Amino acid sequence: MRSSTLPVNPSSIVSNQMTGKRKYELKKRAERLAETRRRITEATVELHRTVGPAATQINEVARRAGVQRMTVYNHFPDESSLLAACSAHWRALHPAPDLVAWRAVEQPGARLRLGLGELFAWYRETEPMTANVLRDAQTLPAPRPIIEGACSATWTRRARPSSSRSPPKGAAGLVELAAGTEA
Repeated sequence: MRSSTLPVNPSSIVSNQMTGKRKYELKKRAERLAETRRRITEATVELHRTVGPAATQINEVARRAGVQRMTVYNHFPDESSLLAACSAHWRALHPAPDLVAWRAVEQPGARLRLGLGELFAWYRETEPMTANVLRDAQTLPAPRPIIEGACSATWTRRARPSSSRSPPKGAAGLVELAAGTEA
């Protein structure tokens, strides 16, 4: 058998150094991934707000986000990662009142009115989600650490003044802070 070789034109050989290989960046793909993750998170937030975490189904999250079920799992491999993203998104949309600002109000009565007014408004705004999550935390183990961590971090961070005073403890501490009678 004869070996046949094709003639090679030396001018058609191009090395990687000659072409100046372009750097591969994920800009557009990363933006699409972030957008998909945001849609999944927002769909989950809405379902948790309306039906609660226990009744939220991945199929429904995927349908509302406009993705396949496996896409949800690709972005959030387990329940706790989806719950953490949902919780972070919700807290970013509904930040707790700024307790440090209450300290700037000199008169205790005015401080109390301001504090209680902001707290009641915040609880009124967040009540549907809070009620569903707290109800379902009784039967689902996954939300418990997120709820405990979020509550503690939210009030501790929001109440920490620039001075060395410690933050209030629990609801009574919030009222004491608002009234100006905290220790």
